[in-house]
Amino acid sequence: MPSSRSSSAQKFDASRAGEYAQQSRIALAGYEACHELVACMLAASLGAEKTARILVVGAGGTAQEILSAAALEPTWRFTAVDPSPSMLDLAVAQLQASGFLERTEVHLGTVEDLPPSDLYDAATLIGVLHHLPSDEAKQNILQSIARRIKPGAPLVLAGNHHAYSSQPLLLAAWAERWRQQGASADEVHAKLGKILQGADPPHSEAAVQQLLHDTGFGDATRFFSSLFWGAWLARKQV
Repeated sequence: MPSSRSSSAQKFDASRAGEYAQQSRIALAGYEACHELVACMLAASLGAEKTARILVVGAGGTAQEILSAAALEPTWRFTAVDPSPSMLDLAVAQLQASGFLERTEVHLGTVEDLPPSDLYDAATLIGVLHHLPSDEAKQNILQSIARRIKPGAPLVLAGNHHAYSSQPLLLAAWAERWRQQGASADEVHAKLGKILQGADPPHSEAAVQQLLHDTGFGDATRFFSSLFWGAWLARKQV
């Protein structure tokens, strides 16, 4: 595993994995709505009630993209990929409890570990890109996904964008959201410090579009926004 991916996986050790479900829902206002819209956008792209195989990259933790889509689209099947054993264990537990594990193939590792000849109908990359430490690492994972989906297939990309310090009002609102959910002043300060030091989001929506264009995808349509978070759908170019 390349060092950039290894370091990203190490961020989500057992201690962080254990708090991920609660923390992610505070950090992303509209968490459930975003994931339901992911399923809606994929269905609109693939065609309603059609059988499809969906590649879910970075599925560890809540597995919410699978839980939401599997509940709404009973003919879809999923391949879940994540490099963190702790996070993937959490995802498997959630899928087992919800009855969707039988519709999901689970792979510990990266997209590069999957056979390039086995092409998927669609893919998701949610909450991953801003954890990768360089444009090169971001391009690599997007190129790996592009090689494993069919021509014209949709990709849902979702995550934070903008350099955090460049948007002081959004950063302040993020801090207030944590405070309103019960975090102390010291806890808010610690969370913001971890955020500022531990992530490298694309610095603008234009940067997101450029990453997609550079890795074989067409123009992206944004369908969800929440503070720093954005969600887009783009298709692999034929």
